[in-house]
Amino acid sequence: MTDAKQSQQSNPLLEEGSNEFSLPPFDRIEPEHVVPAVEAIIGENREALRVQLSNLREPNYDNVAAVFEAREDRLSRAWSPVGHLNAVMNSPALREVYTQALQKLTEYGTEVAQNEALFRAYDSLAASPEFAQLSSAQKKTVTNALRDFRLAGVDLPEEKKKRYGEIKKRLSELSTQFANNVLDATQSWYKEVGKEQLQGLPDSALENAKQAAESRGKSGYVITLDAPAYIAVMTYADDRDLRAEVYRAFTTRASNEGVAVEGKDPKAWDNQPVMEETLSLRYELAQLLGFANYAERSLATKMAADPEEVTNFLNQLAATARPAAEREFAELKQFAEQEYGMRDLAAWDVAYYSEKRRQAVFDLSEEELRPYFPAPKVVAGLFDVVQRLFRVDIKEDSQVVTWHKDATFYRVERDGKQIAGFYLDLYARDNKRGGAWMDECRVRRKMAGGLQLPVAYLTCNFSPPTSSRPALLTHSDVTTLFHEFGHGLHHMLTQIDCPAVSGINGVAWDAVELPSQFLENWCWQEQVIPLISGHYQTGEPLPKELLDKLLRAKNYQSAMQMVRQLEFSIFDFRLHREYDPENPRDIQDLLDEVRAQVAVVTPPAFNKFQNSFSHIFAGGYAAGYYSYKWAEVLSSDAFSLFEEKGIFDRETADNFLHNILEKGGSEEAMDLFVKFRGREPKIDALLRHSGVEEHGEQAYE
Repeated sequence: MTDAKQSQQSNPLLEEGSNEFSLPPFDRIEPEHVVPAVEAIIGENREALRVQLSNLREPNYDNVAAVFEAREDRLSRAWSPVGHLNAVMNSPALREVYTQALQKLTEYGTEVAQNEALFRAYDSLAASPEFAQLSSAQKKTVTNALRDFRLAGVDLPEEKKKRYGEIKKRLSELSTQFANNVLDATQSWYKEVGKEQLQGLPDSALENAKQAAESRGKSGYVITLDAPAYIAVMTYADDRDLRAEVYRAFTTRASNEGVAVEGKDPKAWDNQPVMEETLSLRYELAQLLGFANYAERSLATKMAADPEEVTNFLNQLAATARPAAEREFAELKQFAEQEYGMRDLAAWDVAYYSEKRRQAVFDLSEEELRPYFPAPKVVAGLFDVVQRLFRVDIKEDSQVVTWHKDATFYRVERDGKQIAGFYLDLYARDNKRGGAWMDECRVRRKMAGGLQLPVAYLTCNFSPPTSSRPALLTHSDVTTLFHEFGHGLHHMLTQIDCPAVSGINGVAWDAVELPSQFLENWCWQEQVIPLISGHYQTGEPLPKELLDKLLRAKNYQSAMQMVRQLEFSIFDFRLHREYDPENPRDIQDLLDEVRAQVAVVTPPAFNKFQNSFSHIFAGGYAAGYYSYKWAEVLSSDAFSLFEEKGIFDRETADNFLHNILEKGGSEEAMDLFVKFRGREPKIDALLRHSGVEEHGEQAYE
């Protein structure tokens, strides 16, 4: 046996699963496996594609799309655990090989997308008599592929094709560098404090700060920039100087104003040059493909028709929400001055006094709710809700190997038969990217030997359990969990067997948030609260008194939250729509201009939010962050039908399951929504649910 063959056999990333539910062997994947596996599969795929095209006589779905999809799925199955580990168990060794392999994957992806012979095969298939006989999913697979070939420059002259490939490779490098800079800057900073500096923090936050100190071999307490710790300080710390210090450290991450850390230079992680080069290359890419700007290129795969439609949507929503947001902020400033003598409300004061005012107006604190939402109870309640809605059973499988003791695997069953699975990794820790997300591990696909079942990764960053108590979630954490699980359902409950349009694949990006935002609504229902709550010591569900307060406070500062999201959306879209290579706009200047239009809270000059805006510089939301608000119109309108019929109404739930969750990207998003709702979406439900129309908080004062 050759060394190459032996190497392949000993590489867990190259193992072929024995059944439709094979899972990554996380206990055996090492950094040294990554590059050889990617190189081996890419090499095999290149040769197989050459043979496929050289032998192709009469293109049909099976000998063009199905064969191609099988090869690409093998590559995806090998790469998926690598990309996931890079996000949740980052290390210098893994980061290095991840970057190397990603460059090879990017080059290969461009090469395939610009393969003229493969493009002609798909084009011939689309023009053949067989095309009319294909399923809607197969047709969509072919038409999407033809669109994507053109968006990859398949019909460009050779020199422009080459430049396109160079740009894609460099953009991939920049995206990885941006994410690494944010992670390094976040994790490099911490502050040792005494308990007296943490006055006001709830016991749960104190325990986490003590645990953070112990993990670093320190005595006392340690504050980090991980989301749970940062939010706790900004919301509860009475020490204003501490809030200001932590705020500065957090908002200058990955910038040239980053806070100095002992033995490290924070400017080494400055993302300013990364952002500038990224914007320049995105513009050049769009121009190569015949678009005026990158915003136009972005919309080529979305529901929105053109940049004007997106701009009008955002501006109209901002015009509706800002007056209510201004009232909310004026009320907050008045409260802070009258009750606490605070006349100059700084950015690091807003969350603190907002929480004080919430307690004063509604007699409710998020921390008061936390003991009633222990993570195990919330997870069990979430599964119960999903079972009632979509008739699936979720069962833990402790035999499946995961990457960390906090990660758990679950099987999804219907009528006793397994249909999907998912990994759940809930808690913040070192070397784990911040935020919450869902990603694919395996996609549903029809194989020669059966059906490959979909598997998802569901990741959050909640405060972890301590030695004395389970992890206790805020109600905001609960909605985050439901949100990500909504994405998971879209992936796992699909009935589409073509991977290119199965689950979340092929779904217009500005509609992909529909199932996630939709599921959040159940967190607020009186029928559901007993399912997801139970005091971690007594098991008592959230008392009716607290539930009433929670519901009354639902829209507290909702307009301020809405204009903040609109600030991000408008900034992102204008950044990509208005880019001028002859006179590049200063990124900070543009953000300041957008804030003048939309924001009611103006941050200090040192705030460099954009330098850690990973959604648009290291994620899939470039010129697409507006998708959150766009999809929220869909999700609110969809939920309004459940409000009419009943939140567990069987017919309505089946309607949503069959027309949205099961269909994936096999049909146009608007067509699927109309099939579910009986009409096109209206914005009324979003405004009503957010309390913007009537400024709901005033009714309670």
